[in-house]
Amino acid sequence: MTLLRSSSSLHALKAAGVAAAMLLSASASYAEGPFAGFEGAWSGTGTVALSDGTKERIRCRATYKVGGGGNQLAQTLRCASDSYKFDLSADVASNGDRISGNWSESSRNINGNLQGKAGGGTIEVFVEAAGFAASISLTTRGNKQSVAISSKGDIRGVNISMTKGG
Repeated sequence: MTLLRSSSSLHALKAAGVAAAMLLSASASYAEGPFAGFEGAWSGTGTVALSDGTKERIRCRATYKVGGGGNQLAQTLRCASDSYKFDLSADVASNGDRISGNWSESSRNINGNLQGKAGGGTIEVFVEAAGFAASISLTTRGNKQSVAISSKGDIRGVNISMTKGG
């Protein structure tokens, strides 16, 4: 009889342990929200295509800070080539997979709004300000990130590959 109680207790303990592990992993995943995987410092290289048709190599650094239980993101993206630079920052909040927020580019003193969606390691946004609009796509897989910017302004396109902690 003691053996039966011990065996039953052991099964109950294992079941409780599995349930607790599932609850913890679900809440950890939930806490990361739509910006999961973005937190940290990133750096890398890519190309920038300018309105005059020239293309240049570009070096970039990005920092992402996730807060608000995983539903807020603060981003900075600084890039420079031999003749061009930009310094973007954004503050974004999510409501489910929909995101919205504000952005600014300090070297040109412009700012505006952004809207889009985020989840599964991807952020897709449309940014706009007076006289400027662009589409931005960020995809993160593990410690690798790709950034693509497309606009009709001075910068026609940017493609960057970055590594976390790099």
